[in-house]
Amino acid sequence: MLLKNGMIHDAVHPQPFRGDIWVERGKIKAIGPKVEGKGKVIDLEGFHVYPGFVEAHCHLGLDGYGIGFEGHDYNEMGDVCTPHLRAIDSFNPLDPSVRKAAMAGVTTVATGQGSANAIGGTWIAVKTTGICVDDMIIKDPIAMKCALGENPKRVYREKGNAARMSTASVIRGMLFKAKQYLAKKEAAEGNLEKEPAFDFKCEAMIPVLKKEIPLKIHAHQANDILTALRIAREFDVLVTLEHVTEGHLIADILAKSGVPMAVGPTLTHATKFELQNKSWKTPGVLAAKGCQVSIITDSPVIPQEYLPLCAGLAVKAGMDEFEALKAITINPAALMGVADRVGSLEVGKDADIAVFEGNPMVSDSVCRRVFINGEELK
Repeated sequence: MLLKNGMIHDAVHPQPFRGDIWVERGKIKAIGPKVEGKGKVIDLEGFHVYPGFVEAHCHLGLDGYGIGFEGHDYNEMGDVCTPHLRAIDSFNPLDPSVRKAAMAGVTTVATGQGSANAIGGTWIAVKTTGICVDDMIIKDPIAMKCALGENPKRVYREKGNAARMSTASVIRGMLFKAKQYLAKKEAAEGNLEKEPAFDFKCEAMIPVLKKEIPLKIHAHQANDILTALRIAREFDVLVTLEHVTEGHLIADILAKSGVPMAVGPTLTHATKFELQNKSWKTPGVLAAKGCQVSIITDSPVIPQEYLPLCAGLAVKAGMDEFEALKAITINPAALMGVADRVGSLEVGKDADIAVFEGNPMVSDSVCRRVFINGEELK
């Protein structure tokens, strides 16, 4: 397939250019002003061509569309600490919200558990087309979901978790226990008689302790954000910051930390005390300080298809437009650990491509064509 004459926004270079993309076997084979290649020719004269958009934090496929409790599979309310749960086991590829996302140009998402639990379990990165989650997976797991702040307090306040320090202690306690468990396993050197009794929760935490995946920590308030960084230092583990509502208040500290962050959802009312300082300026302030910023919908909080519009609203509040584009393409791909496959239009990457009439960050734009793995969605 040869896509010709489109205005290409590759998420690598700040300035778009008029050019062609040759796709072969689901990958980008060549890209540039004048490309020759075999296959079906599609003329995109007058259209804007983008990488498929990437969402760093949502609950797509786990929080059902248009249905009640039976459609909600993203929070386990019976245990404040559930690292052994896996998002892949709740994801529903046939939920209507998945196709809505794809047809709007959102081709890859990080999705998983909500924030009811101090530790909720592992998340996945998936493409937004398919009928079997195992075939849609890009990476599993990508992170271990954790939460600080109001949500675990509210859900478990009658079960011994009624303060911020209580939630932090649950996370620390699990990390201490898993660290000891791992030390005993390694000391046994494969001798089953010497190994500790199997512990499903501790087993699930081993990739975190080995820095194979980060803690993905929900934190709105500045004090919760700092607690997340403190825990990461104490246990020498990787971390990504999720929501970061008050990040603009501690931007210099966050810039020094070098921690990737997923900012949002911002297109909502401040429904909780910890959201009182919500602002569209936050992603732009953090990006200007040199932080790696992703913009998120946290769908279904904001419908997944409005991801590029959220980036546009951040631009309206002062964010550099190229930084906003990176915040819904290459930055979230890097946060998820899948930037080698998605997030930009480059040779060798998956042919996930969104074609727009107009600027997708503006409300009157229209997504005209979407390709995932080189296949056009119909």
